[in-house]
Amino acid sequence: MTQTADIVIAGGGIVGLATAVEIQNRLSDARVTVLEKEPAVARHQSGRNSGVIHAGLYYAPGSLKAWFCRAGVTATERFCTEERIPFERCGKLVVATNEAEAGRLADLAARARGNGIEIEEIDRQQSREMEPNINSVAAIFSPTTGIVDFAKVTERLARIFQSRGGMLRTGVRLLSGRETGSSVRLRTSDGELQCDRFVACAGLHSDRLIRAFGHDPGYRVVPFRGEYFRIHNQPPDLVRHLIYPVPDPERPFLGVHLTRKMDGGFTVGPNAVLACKREGYGKLAISPRDMLETALYPGFWRMIGQNFGPAVSELRSSILRRQYLRKVHAYCPRIRLEDLGPYRPGIRAQAVAPDGGIIDDFLFVETERCAHVGNAPSPAATSAFPIAEHIADRLL
Repeated sequence: MTQTADIVIAGGGIVGLATAVEIQNRLSDARVTVLEKEPAVARHQSGRNSGVIHAGLYYAPGSLKAWFCRAGVTATERFCTEERIPFERCGKLVVATNEAEAGRLADLAARARGNGIEIEEIDRQQSREMEPNINSVAAIFSPTTGIVDFAKVTERLARIFQSRGGMLRTGVRLLSGRETGSSVRLRTSDGELQCDRFVACAGLHSDRLIRAFGHDPGYRVVPFRGEYFRIHNQPPDLVRHLIYPVPDPERPFLGVHLTRKMDGGFTVGPNAVLACKREGYGKLAISPRDMLETALYPGFWRMIGQNFGPAVSELRSSILRRQYLRKVHAYCPRIRLEDLGPYRPGIRAQAVAPDGGIIDDFLFVETERCAHVGNAPSPAATSAFPIAEHIADRLL
């Protein structure tokens, strides 16, 4: 027997559940169902990230990233305050360790101001006073950057959604879908489901789900594992803020950073090394299907050709812990090899275009009755509430 709902959302991460609650806010009588293939919510990117509430320093002015992130900081802090979820506005220090980085730091400061982000440019002495254990020749300080446990935010959204009558179906995998003139028909691992509107927040499987609806996503997800370490044997005041390196223009990612955690202590990471499985968090996790899809995609090899040096460097740092430590020593030399303890890794769903270009901004694929969140890179967790508003605006 075919089950029915007004709106179905695939994906029980922070974006999917924020969207579900936003739709309930607008349509209190709507029958909304969320499908999540895992036994619980926030099992992947929503629960395996750095936990940073990003202020929006890095993003191109006018981009969706810049817009959503700036609105997302306020919305995330408001939600956490209302729901009594602990968060901390600890601030971020982006540090330049040499003169070349200092020049790029000035460009970053200009971009941040272009986005309307509050920052303060500080010199070596001021940086030393703020962070005695960090080496820098110059820095910029972002006072509105914070930290939170995004898994707890997601879990609270799930409880709110269910308390309002929403149906959260865990352990149910969406296999395919078909849009007709009057409805959307979904085939799941638990039978057929028919709805009036459909939203896909499929994260690491976004491209596959778009294809399962008969559309060309225009990109392929290439998974990158981000490896973190928990810092041991260091004092609780090792750093007072988040410490980030100046982004390297030769690398597509932000680099290894030192992050305060809500449960105390610090982590360092992540690097970015090609993963052999979209949801494989161990170094030996392998999916022949995922590997074959990546290897047969011409855009992957073009991306590797365009980023060969950084790719080799990231792989070396994954294999050799001392190489990883060198990235940290650039700004915090007091951390030793024996201080690096295990911490859960994450997988970044990197959207890659056919020409090998890394798709940097948010991307949506929309039809009359469906909205697919295609590319949702960092700062997607910070931006979840404005993304949800955007989806609801377009869908309803």
